[in-house]
Amino acid sequence: MQPSFWHERWAREQIGFHEPAPNPLLIAHFDALELAPGARLFLPLCGKTLDIDWLLSRGFNLAASELSAIAVTALFERLHMTPVVERHGDLQRWHTPQLVVWVGDHFSLDPDSLGHVDAVYDRAALIAMPPDMRTAYAAQMTRLAGDAPQLLVTLQYEQSRLDGPPFSVAEDDLRDLYPAHARRLLATVAIEGGLKGKVPATETVWMLARA
Repeated sequence: MQPSFWHERWAREQIGFHEPAPNPLLIAHFDALELAPGARLFLPLCGKTLDIDWLLSRGFNLAASELSAIAVTALFERLHMTPVVERHGDLQRWHTPQLVVWVGDHFSLDPDSLGHVDAVYDRAALIAMPPDMRTAYAAQMTRLAGDAPQLLVTLQYEQSRLDGPPFSVAEDDLRDLYPAHARRLLATVAIEGGLKGKVPATETVWMLARA
């Protein structure tokens, strides 16, 4: 998807992907990461997710990326945080002691700027990528995350029946995208009423770890 697509969605508040509460699958399966208190997580394409509120309440340090400044402004306002905003090349770094958000093109973020992360939580980033962008996205995430495990939430449905985003991502797709990672299935849950009320779908929670 072109950046203009997402900028327009945020400008028009067409953000059906934004959940009104922390994701239940995150809450149910987060402990599978086995992180120490104060560990640092990376959330790609975070939007203004309330998952950040939940993770901060657990005492974790967070880094994130997001294309839309509208989303990031709303996020910090909800958290009652006033970030310092600095220009870093093509990106902006909005940061407080607990939270850093890189605003701009996710593919412009480099590992040195991001810094060390102990784990990745990807709920809505991979599934936002059309098939022709997934290989580049997975390569970028592997570069940024290094050996850090990834807690990944995907969707599966009959793609021919509904245009994305979000897009369907099957286990075979993950095998091809992350060939150096072992995959552990944590849960598969049917979406009540189907995806957008139009097609049966399931959410699947995976643990990805370097083999």
